[in-house]
Amino acid sequence: MSSPTVQAPRGPVTRKDVARYAGVSTAVVSYVVNGGPKKVAPATEAKVQDAIRVLGYRPNAAARALKLGSSETIGLVIPDNSNPFFSLLSHAVEDAAAECGYALVLTNSDGSVAKERRHIRNLAARQVDGVVLASVLFEPDLVELDNADIPTVLLNHGDAAPGFSSVGVDLAAGARIAVEHLIGHGHTNIGLAMGTNTANDLDGREKGWLAALSDAGLLEGPIVRGPFSRAGGYAAGQRLLSSANRPTAIFASSDMQAIGILRAIHEAGISVPGDIALTSFDGSVEAEYSWPALTTVEQPVKAMAEAAVSALVGDHRGKPAGHRQFPTRLLIRQSCGCP
Repeated sequence: MSSPTVQAPRGPVTRKDVARYAGVSTAVVSYVVNGGPKKVAPATEAKVQDAIRVLGYRPNAAARALKLGSSETIGLVIPDNSNPFFSLLSHAVEDAAAECGYALVLTNSDGSVAKERRHIRNLAARQVDGVVLASVLFEPDLVELDNADIPTVLLNHGDAAPGFSSVGVDLAAGARIAVEHLIGHGHTNIGLAMGTNTANDLDGREKGWLAALSDAGLLEGPIVRGPFSRAGGYAAGQRLLSSANRPTAIFASSDMQAIGILRAIHEAGISVPGDIALTSFDGSVEAEYSWPALTTVEQPVKAMAEAAVSALVGDHRGKPAGHRQFPTRLLIRQSCGCP
C-alpha cells in the first residue's frame, strides 16, 4: 500500500507533518522517536520511520530538553584528545554516556587553566546534565557548575579531592610496580622522565619512582621534566642520554613521552633494552606498536569512564562525593628487557 499523497511542508518539518504523512497520531510518532514509553506495532513503526525519512524530520532537541528538564547531554573536558590515552578515554566516556541515553560534548583544554575554565563556563551555559573533567588542577574551580546545579566528576584523578567526586588510579602504586620491575632486571641507576602540569603537589608517579628506589636502597637517578607529549619525551631522552650520570633504565610518566624517548635513544645508536631499558605509564594502544613494544602500566580506561558517567547520570547519581580508585596492571613487553 502506497503512502498517502501529502504536500511537503513549506517550513520546518514538525511532528504533526510526520503523523499526517504516516496516517497516525502525534503520540505514536513520539513513541517511535523516543523509543517509548508505549510500544508501537512493527508495521506502524515502519510507516513512521518512512515518513521521517521522506520528510527529513529532525526532532527539536531544545524543545525536548525543555519538556524533560534535561538536555540529555554530558560535557567532557580533557587536556588533549590527540594524545592516544585521552582519545581512548574520551571514546570510553562517549560509549558509557550513550549506554545511559546521553550525548557527549567534547572539549580540549590543551593543558591550560584558562581554556579549562572557559570550557566549564560554556558547558554550564549549555545546561548539560553533568560534566566529566580531566582537570589540569588538583582542585579545579567549579563555582559556575555548582551555581548551575550541574554535577561534576573529576576523571583521571590520582587521589581523593575533598568535596569532589573523582575517579582514577593509584598513580604512585602503578609507578612503583614499573620501577620495581626495572630493579628486578638488575638496574641500579633508573632515571625519570616526568611530565609537567600546573599542580603544585608532587605527582603520584614521581612518588612511586622515589619509593621504589628508596625501598631498594638505591640513590635517585637523574630526573628531567617536560610536557606529557612525544616532543617532551624526545627532549627528555636527549637530556638523560647526555647526562654525566646517564641511567641504564628510564621510567617515563606517560606512553607518549616514552615514544619520544625511544626516538632519542635510536638516534643515539643505543640499543633498547640491551643498553638502556624503558618502562612507561598509561597503557595506550600506541605503546603496543612501538619498537620495541613498551612495558607499560595500564589504566583501566573503560571501568574508569563507566564509573564517572554512573556518578553523573547512572546508578551512583546523587550519592555523596567520594573517590573511586581502580587498580593498574603492568603489561610486560620487550622494552624492559623481558623476552
